[in-house]
Amino acid sequence: MFKKILIANRGEIACRVIKTARRMGIATVAVYSDADRNALHVKMADEAVHIGPSPANQSYIVIDRIMDAVRQTGAEAVHPGYGFLSENRLFAQALEAEGVVFIGPPSGAIEAMGDKITSKKLAQEAGVSTVPGHMGLIADANEAAAISAQIGYPVMIKASAGGGGKGMRIAWTDDEAREGFESSKSEAANSFGDDRIFIEKFVTQPRHIEIQVLADQHGGAVYLHERECSIQRRNQKVIEEAPSPFLDEATRAAMGSQAVALAKAVGYTSAGTVEFIVDGSRNFYFLEMNTRLQVEHPVTELITGVDLVEQMIRVAAGEPLPFAQEDLKITGWAMESRLYAEDPYRGFLPSIGRLTRYRPPVEVAAGPMLTGGKWLAHGAPTGAAAVRNDTGVYEGGEISMFYDPMIAKLCTWAPTRAEAIEAMRTALDGFEVEGIGHNLPFLSAVMDHPKFVSGDITTAFIAEEYPDGFQGATLPEDDLLRLAAAAAAMHRVAEIRRARISGRLDNHERHVGETWVVFAGGHDWPVQISADRDGADVAIAGRTLRVEGDWRPGQSLARLDVDGRPLVLKVDKIPAGLRLRMRGADLKVHVRRPRAAELARLMPEKLPPDTSKFLLCPMPGLIVKVNVAAGDEVQEGQALATVEAMKMENILRAERRGVVKSVNAAAGESLKVDDVIMEFE
Repeated sequence: MFKKILIANRGEIACRVIKTARRMGIATVAVYSDADRNALHVKMADEAVHIGPSPANQSYIVIDRIMDAVRQTGAEAVHPGYGFLSENRLFAQALEAEGVVFIGPPSGAIEAMGDKITSKKLAQEAGVSTVPGHMGLIADANEAAAISAQIGYPVMIKASAGGGGKGMRIAWTDDEAREGFESSKSEAANSFGDDRIFIEKFVTQPRHIEIQVLADQHGGAVYLHERECSIQRRNQKVIEEAPSPFLDEATRAAMGSQAVALAKAVGYTSAGTVEFIVDGSRNFYFLEMNTRLQVEHPVTELITGVDLVEQMIRVAAGEPLPFAQEDLKITGWAMESRLYAEDPYRGFLPSIGRLTRYRPPVEVAAGPMLTGGKWLAHGAPTGAAAVRNDTGVYEGGEISMFYDPMIAKLCTWAPTRAEAIEAMRTALDGFEVEGIGHNLPFLSAVMDHPKFVSGDITTAFIAEEYPDGFQGATLPEDDLLRLAAAAAAMHRVAEIRRARISGRLDNHERHVGETWVVFAGGHDWPVQISADRDGADVAIAGRTLRVEGDWRPGQSLARLDVDGRPLVLKVDKIPAGLRLRMRGADLKVHVRRPRAAELARLMPEKLPPDTSKFLLCPMPGLIVKVNVAAGDEVQEGQALATVEAMKMENILRAERRGVVKSVNAAAGESLKVDDVIMEFE
């Protein structure tokens, strides 16, 4: 076994690999750029080597810099994680030439499967079902439109070397095909240094389901069942689960056997993932093969008990797989929510800054797990829910503009899907993140969405269910009443604290009343509170709700029991009230005495400023292109400017017809959130 490995990556995946290596007794080497000098993976590793400036194309994806770090530290093997150089055959070949083991597949398999055009041809030859499309090179935008029309709209325009949703566009018309081709080509060149594009039929109402495979150097190959990855935004996965609520045993076995056949056809070893598009009749089509560890690998680990990183290391060291296909059973259900530094209230645009507060829920391990070829039971008792959080950040750390916006991957496991969802709801409610915009509210809202709960989902879920973007969740009346009762009880606790202030005059103790009015979610309810040593009975809306818990003023998280059920609230003090967040809802709650409530109803509501005549920069980023000039007339939906942030290009479009009065920004300028790009007449 290796004595020292280098992790050629950053963030949560680098931390994830370090954890397994440490458990296996293997020393680890981290690499870092200027922006990551104080990153968590640097702190966790046994050694760390600086490899260059902050941009990835000057550090993490420069092969020579990684090779220098390998030579400097004497690492015997390199784990590439995902992204960056993980699917770069030249990197694998450079390591091989140096006598260093690449903890991944052979360079030939990377080349064959990493290129989406070549991989589809090989998949067809291996008997794998594929989507109709054009696999040849495309000269220009006009040819892209002609090919798209021949295939039949809608089509998917993809970068051959793409991944993570970059370089991908859906086109429904010739104009969209031309625009999508140009944008995908530019994005692919900037992200991967490879601007080749291909086009395939876009399967409507599809599910994205992938098969995890694992193969050793002795001919052994297995599949570790499937992951449902249909909840996507901009072709990037947001929520994954294992197994899929849609597949039956026959389809699962057929997809698994085809995935293994493809792996064997290209001489694959290590962990890999074969992605499929599945239609409503359970017909499945090969999408691509990722020749690396997937972001969402934890859900597979939770239902199989197999540490995929450990198996990758052992396979790279020449060991055979310690199990056969029949040993790999599905146990329970696992969910993964990707926590991104993206503001859901601004169209999920990237958000950067410092994490002023970062408090993930307490992790509870699930067992049994396969360790060193033996099944070792540990963690949560049978039937209990488990919580896992894979992260690469810490409180006080910064989310940089240079890399992917992922903060953490929160996972839950339970015996059933319904229990895994409920465990995720509670875990999300208890996850505290402050200082930046993030998608926690959206993740919470999805967990309560009836269509998601039913399992009736497709890759169009977000577009269909949130067509106007995410504006926050609306709590059901029962949850809103429970929140209001909790707010009343919490306000009473705070009032008692304030009434006991030191230094008051004798015989001037302030009485804390029992009658209040709670304003929450557009409602106001009179409440009557009757308290005792263990909690309070709150009479509200014709019901009496029992509130118990140990919350105290100043605590940012309240774990209560309301009406016999747990209630987890994020709590912030605001003037004359509390800001309470749960299940994707963000509410300003005011608890007032009856007379104060009567007067508050007479107060005018403050309206936000009118910004309809301005195009504001929706995120910190770089202006790549400005498409119009002062005096131009623009139409609804017309592209106005392109802003690049966190490796993604975002096209800003006109919301209505108008005339450009002035343009305040030019290509190459860096802008802050809400900087004015242009003004309209």
